[in-house]
Amino acid sequence: MRYLLDNFSEIMGFTRTHAYLALLPLLIGLVIAIPVGALVRRVSWLRRVTTTVAGIAYTIPSLALFVIIPPIAGIATIDPLNVVIALTVYSVALLVIAVPTALDAVPAAVLDAAEAIGYPPLRRTLVVEFPLAIPIFVANLRVVAVTNISMVTVGALIGVGGLGKLFTQGYQRDYPDEIVAGIIVVLVLALIVDRLLFLLGRWATPWLRHSADQRLRRSADQRLRRRGAKGARA
Repeated sequence: MRYLLDNFSEIMGFTRTHAYLALLPLLIGLVIAIPVGALVRRVSWLRRVTTTVAGIAYTIPSLALFVIIPPIAGIATIDPLNVVIALTVYSVALLVIAVPTALDAVPAAVLDAAEAIGYPPLRRTLVVEFPLAIPIFVANLRVVAVTNISMVTVGALIGVGGLGKLFTQGYQRDYPDEIVAGIIVVLVLALIVDRLLFLLGRWATPWLRHSADQRLRRSADQRLRRRGAKGARA
């Protein structure tokens, strides 16, 4: 903890770099995975192929990707773009599976109602299915975000900045305090991002907040009535 306080400004610089390297691939993954996931969901064989390819992509070790990507993309191994591309691959692999799964959770009765009203497929997907799929999708998105934050630390092994530098430098110097500081900051960053995504999901689904408030009020009313009944009997 002493190391963290004494080197706070330097660690904050590492943290900004770490957040950039973790969240940019997440945003790119969203842009790619949402339309692709929505399209393959309606074609069973294409969905199976996409799921298989995504599963294989996610099983590739990150260090292997860091070695493979530079000659393919024409960049240096220590280029931060190397980490961004690798984590984008992982983000797309997870999200392209999460999108159809979230859309599958929308009740069939709701889809039938939208179709009966006359919604064309595209409008039904955008206006009905996606909003109702948000809770499940955000849950998966939180997992991907936290996973990215964890995996960025591996980039320090190839010389890319971020909080992983605290681990490599700590091992090289045999200085455990630096390693502990890195663990603490990575954990705090992951918790903050996870919480922000949770709040974003709550904000995007106001009807769920309203339902939860109603359940709480009903529960409170029931407790009050039970207490009143006990008081009357006494």
